Amino acid sequence: MYTSSSAHTRFAPAPDAHRKVLVLAYYFPPMGLSGVQRTLKFTKYMRRYYWEPTVITTGPVGYYAIDQSLQEEAEREQIRIIRTSGGDVNAMLAAKGEFKQRAMPAEFLRKILSRISNWLFIPDNKRFWARQAYKTAAKLLQEEQFDLIFVSGPPYSSMQAAARLKKKFGLPLVVDYRDLWLGNQFMSFPTPIHTWLHGRMEYAVLREATKIIVTNRRMKERMLSHHPFLQHEDITIISQGFDPDDFRIPPVQRSNWKFRLGYAGIFYDAITPKYLLKAFQMIVKERPDVAADMELHFLGLLRKENMRLVKKLGLEEYIHNHGYLDHKDSVAMISSCDALWMMVGQMRSADTVSSGKLYEYFGSQKPLLVSVPEGALKQAAQRYGAALVTEPDNVHQIKLAILRLYQDFKARTPMKPHIDYVEQHRRDFLTEQLTKEFNFALDHP
Repeated sequence: MYTSSSAHTRFAPAPDAHRKVLVLAYYFPPMGLSGVQRTLKFTKYMRRYYWEPTVITTGPVGYYAIDQSLQEEAEREQIRIIRTSGGDVNAMLAAKGEFKQRAMPAEFLRKILSRISNWLFIPDNKRFWARQAYKTAAKLLQEEQFDLIFVSGPPYSSMQAAARLKKKFGLPLVVDYRDLWLGNQFMSFPTPIHTWLHGRMEYAVLREATKIIVTNRRMKERMLSHHPFLQHEDITIISQGFDPDDFRIPPVQRSNWKFRLGYAGIFYDAITPKYLLKAFQMIVKERPDVAADMELHFLGLLRKENMRLVKKLGLEEYIHNHGYLDHKDSVAMISSCDALWMMVGQMRSADTVSSGKLYEYFGSQKPLLVSVPEGALKQAAQRYGAALVTEPDNVHQIKLAILRLYQDFKARTPMKPHIDYVEQHRRDFLTEQLTKEFNFALDHP
């Protein structure tokens, strides 16, 4: 569980001292999963640094994860939220005007739907919502005085809407990239015309941006390469992080003291449990006595094809599938594990990926098994100081790493992270960095 070595005092400046920021964010509670949390946590802590957020986000939609604990957190922090629907497919899946959790399709079908979407919708299938968000924001900006516009993407259509607002109202615009636009690891451009159109759209957004935020140095280098007109000082790195408040929740009580290896999140594209499960099967065959003292806990969406693989490998008795949990319950389960695993497979631009999962794991201060290719995630795991890093698809390496974590657990000598490095990724600290960029953008147009 997270413990801090430094004191951070919460304070509330006088309301008239606050500057106002308009935030465009399609992904926001009660939606769940990691893409939501970066913007939620930024807006949670902005008041501490004299900025008052107003969030324009989507109305009821159907989505893979609905998380009431995150919604309650937004309400508890009294974040002003304005919802607008745009007639996209997700909105059509909402039931009776309420957010509805829907099942993620089988991976082969998801990939087909993704390819169709990439063909038909440029820059993405949230562009209908972005049009409505623009209209809602423009009306609000005519009625109220704001100091700055902040947008986080994907979706990139929301960045286009923010750029139009900047052009119309002349406010500074800060653009936050959770993933690259050109070179995005999960997006494909079916034809050269698609690539050209995306490049032209991104260029137009970046020309309007007062400041650009990215999550790691590899992303910054790639953007500077894609867009030579950008200068080094135009782009600031603010990493993914964890909220220390989340780790004040007590861990789930355990029924036994077997070695517990946990994973929180979903599986899709090149993110798969296949290699971990095959490595664990090797342990079952070679060291059944050790395997009998182990459990694998999955918190999130372990899909039907994943469960079929579990059954095929004969691992049912070792697997604990908790399904999707609210964030607070997920963190409590993370805190109850003895070690945590994550992976990102070999894919396009994998070196630029900054998985929010890894940085939330940092808050647990647990030993980690990190199966990733060369790039930003591998560097972050190594700097953490308590991670065993393997190639994502090297079953033998993963097996040896699991056994090493188990041996440390039995000897009561688990790896310890570098606390100073952990502290750098607190959400309150990262929000302070962001608001400094807000101040600079406002004071030095």
